[in-house]
Amino acid sequence: MREKKKLKLKKFYFHPITVFILLTILTIVLSAILELLQMQATYSEINTSTYDLNSTLVTVKNMLNFDGMKYIFSNAMRNFISFAPLGMLFVTLIGLSVAKSTGFIDVCCDRKLKKMNKKLLTFIIIFLGIVSSLINDVGYVLLIPLAAIIFAANNRNPFTGIVAAFCGVSFGSGISLFVGSTEVNLIPYTSAAARLIDKNAHISLTSNLIIIIAFSILLSIVGTFIVEKILVPRMGKYREKDKEEKTEELEILNEEEQEQLRIEKDKKEKRGLRFALVTGIIVIFLFIYMIIPNLPYSGMLLDMTEDTYLGQLFGASSYFQDGFTYMVSLFFVLTGVAYGIGAKTIKNDKDIINGCKESFMPLGEMILLLFVISQFISIFKETNIGTIIVAWCTNAIGSVSFTGLPLIVFCLLMIAVSNLFVTTALSKWQILAPVMVPAMMQANISPQFAQFLLRAGHSMTAGITPLLAGFAIYIGYLNIYNQDKQKPITIHKALSYVMPYFGIISIVWILLTVGWYVLGVPIGPNVSPIL
Repeated sequence: MREKKKLKLKKFYFHPITVFILLTILTIVLSAILELLQMQATYSEINTSTYDLNSTLVTVKNMLNFDGMKYIFSNAMRNFISFAPLGMLFVTLIGLSVAKSTGFIDVCCDRKLKKMNKKLLTFIIIFLGIVSSLINDVGYVLLIPLAAIIFAANNRNPFTGIVAAFCGVSFGSGISLFVGSTEVNLIPYTSAAARLIDKNAHISLTSNLIIIIAFSILLSIVGTFIVEKILVPRMGKYREKDKEEKTEELEILNEEEQEQLRIEKDKKEKRGLRFALVTGIIVIFLFIYMIIPNLPYSGMLLDMTEDTYLGQLFGASSYFQDGFTYMVSLFFVLTGVAYGIGAKTIKNDKDIINGCKESFMPLGEMILLLFVISQFISIFKETNIGTIIVAWCTNAIGSVSFTGLPLIVFCLLMIAVSNLFVTTALSKWQILAPVMVPAMMQANISPQFAQFLLRAGHSMTAGITPLLAGFAIYIGYLNIYNQDKQKPITIHKALSYVMPYFGIISIVWILLTVGWYVLGVPIGPNVSPIL
């Protein structure tokens, strides 16, 4: 009998850039089909000044007709330039590349971080990711590349650092240690919606403070467990293919001379670190002075047109929020240069500039990826498909007769689904609040807790939707550190890395939220989950 030859089919890998191009084309075609099917939704929009409800009809916008194509071609450049991660990433990389080229980051990792417990380091990265949600998307552009550098410098797989940072920022995006831009943006709509039931309702800026602090710590602990026990074994070890194996050379070395060189190097590094420390303290002091009002030449980064300090710091026109990424980059530039001067690792400006080239060389693919994703996200948003799905979920919440725990769980799930298509918390809350807040209050659940449910549902699925702008940075850095360029890290692969984290952390979000409600623990100063 002849043995049948087994045909081995080669696996075909679509590059993420190709996939996003195909998704963009699919979105354009889908918009035409859905417009033909008259896909639409009606939702109530509340006026935060007059508290009037206005009914809004939203329909799918066809991107395959003349007007749609006109939008695509005329806005392509604008969509790319205004894509937030683009500018933030390049500004951040300037600081990181200077600090790395002078040896500052490597020495910090070698002297400080290598001695640190691995689990503690992972906890810090996840915790910083959660806290970073206080200010826009700075966690994606700063923490992801920094985590990759730190993990690689500590002989750990940089993929693990990238995934840990991304998961920390994404699945903890609704909480933080402090009151920030989330409260400033959401509370006007929460308050207006609450006054539909109680005209005297008042929502303070600290109404979620206790619960977000507690969740920040608890989710960081759970996240550390997931990364160390599940992701680290799955990722395995990371080996650089281009790195030549070091061979020991037989040399007759003078022991005293070798020891002298070591002492001299140690002396230079310590001197450089002292220079960097002093410079860092001065820079931080100046930054803090810039956000203190009513002092001579202070308050440079505050929007003084706002009435409250939080509004001045985190409002829509806040100079602090807009300039924070630049400030962090400037911190790394100045401390890196100070270290280089003190440790004598740089002699002139050319050393700094030439050293920065390495950090920017792999970014050609990243730029193309950001361009393609920026078009996909903007076109999808223009179709109104996401807005219609959020409106459907909102109407589902308004139509159910659940109360208590079933209502809470149902709202969490509806918000989580909505977040897959509209990733901005404020955009969802403008539609959800007029229905969800009154429904919660009629079920004896406080509007402050309803606002926290938005945070929870938003965080549950933030890391698994390609419509998230930060997803571009995540998948881009995975491919930068990918050694096999013939097998790029695909969207499917990138999502498979975070799925264990998503599965466990979503369950934890639901259990902690439900448990907090059942126990009746205050969610803020003098604020309870129930009315």
